[in-house]
Amino acid sequence: MASLANSRRVRRLSSLGHVAVVVDQGSGFTKAGFAGEEQPRLVLKSSSLVPSWDRPVLPGAPGCELAGGVARAHPIKHGVVVDWEALEGLWERLLVGGLRVCPEEWPVLVSNSPSAPPVGRERVAELLFEALAVPACHLASTALLALCSVGAFSGLALEAGAGVCHATPVYAGHSWHKATFRLDVAGSALSRYLRDLLVAAGPDHRLQALPHKVITQLKKRCCYVSLDFEGDFCNPARQHPVSFYLGSGCSICLGRERFCCPEPLFQPALLGQAEPGLPILASRALQRVPATLRTRLANTVVLAGGSTLFPGFPERLELELEAQCRGALQPRLVAKPGRGTAVWTGGSMVASLRTFQCRWMTRAMYQECGSRLVHEVFH
Repeated sequence: MASLANSRRVRRLSSLGHVAVVVDQGSGFTKAGFAGEEQPRLVLKSSSLVPSWDRPVLPGAPGCELAGGVARAHPIKHGVVVDWEALEGLWERLLVGGLRVCPEEWPVLVSNSPSAPPVGRERVAELLFEALAVPACHLASTALLALCSVGAFSGLALEAGAGVCHATPVYAGHSWHKATFRLDVAGSALSRYLRDLLVAAGPDHRLQALPHKVITQLKKRCCYVSLDFEGDFCNPARQHPVSFYLGSGCSICLGRERFCCPEPLFQPALLGQAEPGLPILASRALQRVPATLRTRLANTVVLAGGSTLFPGFPERLELELEAQCRGALQPRLVAKPGRGTAVWTGGSMVASLRTFQCRWMTRAMYQECGSRLVHEVFH
């Protein structure tokens, strides 16, 4: 099978007819666009509304929430696909309705979560080739793509998105899966936590009914990471209240909720989670790789994902990661302004390289060897 894969991988993109489509599928949002461009053309919610009579689901079923005869399907939770039917619908909305392309004519590069089970990669290939009939595909680790967005192929990718966080060492373009750590506290959990903080701080029952969209806006516009959480929490003089206008003459004041909201990224115990925070996970990931590689990987710690965009996040992470390393390593953080779309940007850059064009898994390869070939081609 290996020799067949190697023989067929020489097929060039030029023979496939089009520049590739790049898709970064996340728990909260999915980004899509064309290889070689700087920004994704589309950013869509990964969830979708489905009439419950059209698609019967049981309350509490994985990936589904019921409300008023409508099921909200969440195809991806904590970085892992839990609803393949909903994912197929999402892909159709992206490619046909959004990008307005014919899937049969476009190679597709798809991001893949570092902690996703291997069988999930096979299912993605089946979806692309069977349901959408794409001519070629490539599955790439989100960690590798994050590094590629800054022109690196070795380093530590620290991703914090909507559903999950990962600390993944990458060396020479290969993710170190046995040294990868995950944290299921991320952007969506922080939004729910912010709502709880606001409700606890004030008697106004309208806070409980605030739409999720408003809570997300509050989080993005008002919240920040404290460099000294305990000190700021105990000293009101170091808290900086702000007011946020809600419309219809109403506004809300945020005090220490501003820096309490993102704190679970560093102290997951605030949300009842037993896992350590991101700085400790990053340190453990570096310690898990061979000692001869640690300094090289620590020199490029790349931040990626929307939950790394809080003001103060890079500074706090660097302080605590250096403390964890205890002088044995000097981590160097790379925090680009556009890191919220770093994974998609890395995919766009990679898929447009001439040297990459031999790395596609073509439809002919799939038809001859089946979906298990993904483990050989995208090892």
